[in-house]
Amino acid sequence: MKTVKTVTGRTDHVVVVGAGLAGLSCALHLLGAGRRVTVLERGTQPGGRAGVLRSGGYRIDTGPTVLTMPDLLDEALAAGGSSLRERLDLVRLDPAYRAEFADGTAIDVHSDPDRMEAQIRSVAGPAEAAGYRRLRSWLEKVYRAQMHSFIDANFDSPLGLLGADLARLAALGGFGRLGPRIGSFLHDDRLRRIFSFQSLYAGVAPARALAAYAVIAYMDTVAGVWFPRGGMHAVPRALASAAAQAGAGLRYGRAVVSLERGPSGRVVAVRTADGGRTPCDAVVITADLPAAHRLLGRRPRRAVPLRWSPSAFLLHLGTDRRWDRLAHHTLSFGAAWESTFTELTRSGRVMSDPSLLVTNPTATDPALAPPGRHLHHVLAPCPNLQTGPIDWARTAPAYRDSLVRELERRGLEGLGEAVVFERVVTPADWLAQGHGAGTPFSAAHTLAQTGPFRPRNLVPGEENVVLAGCGTTPGVGVPTVLVSGKLAAARITGGTRATGARTVPRDAGRGVRSGARP
Repeated sequence: MKTVKTVTGRTDHVVVVGAGLAGLSCALHLLGAGRRVTVLERGTQPGGRAGVLRSGGYRIDTGPTVLTMPDLLDEALAAGGSSLRERLDLVRLDPAYRAEFADGTAIDVHSDPDRMEAQIRSVAGPAEAAGYRRLRSWLEKVYRAQMHSFIDANFDSPLGLLGADLARLAALGGFGRLGPRIGSFLHDDRLRRIFSFQSLYAGVAPARALAAYAVIAYMDTVAGVWFPRGGMHAVPRALASAAAQAGAGLRYGRAVVSLERGPSGRVVAVRTADGGRTPCDAVVITADLPAAHRLLGRRPRRAVPLRWSPSAFLLHLGTDRRWDRLAHHTLSFGAAWESTFTELTRSGRVMSDPSLLVTNPTATDPALAPPGRHLHHVLAPCPNLQTGPIDWARTAPAYRDSLVRELERRGLEGLGEAVVFERVVTPADWLAQGHGAGTPFSAAHTLAQTGPFRPRNLVPGEENVVLAGCGTTPGVGVPTVLVSGKLAAARITGGTRATGARTVPRDAGRGVRSGARP
């Protein structure tokens, strides 16, 4: 077990800034290690990015809609003396996704290997089905090589990468490029997209992303996708309830505005906009990097400026009808592919032939909408405001209409007329919420911003300040921000991390069932 740096001096009372998934995970792991914890949250409820909008009888998840690796939730809850089974009612989605393509074909993505092999055999033939089996085996090996040593691990320098797992990952081709590596198993362009589009979550096109980021495809297509009854916001509610029961002080409506330092420069208290002062021995900041840097009063020195991930244009639509062709999650791919990533990451233009994620949560939990109504989230990746400084106040209405027309053309007939409630979210809205460059996906996972090269959670020059969240290690996504909270706690407690997450069995939760979809 390697030794990593930790906060020095007393750490009896820790203030966590932010009650998002990272902050709540951190709080639970700190509580489990015997620390006293106060969580200060600027909003009126827990969740951070994983928030909720309640309006007109709708409960709308305003952040992530895809839940994978729920065992990491169980680990955080267990640290606070609770469990996933007690706190959440999870549904395992089957299919995890439905993928629809420009040629009119569709492929259901199953985490069960036999069902997925049969699906691929039926749409792409026996050779591709055999390639899927080889790919699945490779994905499992990539996951095992990474989880313990690279994802669920603190680093003080690149030397921390050295070890047997690094050699295993290299031997697996993890330092090559994702797109070509997936292509070595599968030749059907539709299947290549299904197993490589996830790199967009990391802010890099598949052709340029490290093959190691196939670990995200493992989480989606092998470990499985889940949905909590009550919506994704049920996750932070469960974590906050468990933290409060374990003794954390959760204070909402407390926007942190400054850190008070003692004579040595050590942070001794946190001050809030309402004039409050909370003494502390250590601080964990989970705000996005620009806000964290403002609190610290400085930006860490980097040889290369941070590069931000693409952003997202969101439509939250309440409708008076549903479309049977939609699964809980439907990937609607355009004909374009490489040019799409060029537009998002280099040209700074909206997608000319968009690939979209359409989530229909009321297919699994009808209670999220009023009786007779249905909820749809349409996520269109778009450039961040640094890559594409688009005037969204002027552009958003027309872009919204173009997406609705495109979805109608792709089979959601009458969508525009069926909308009875809507909310539009643009990069300008993400920027107003404090997200760097107007993206909720924070810093991209380029090679120079991955692992020990990503902004570290132990801040240089700060004796008792730690960072958590998607801008620091290990990175973007629900599983990784939960891990980031645990790693931040370990920087304070000196505790060791678990040996890596396991996949939650099918009977986890209070009545797990497969999603009933056609």
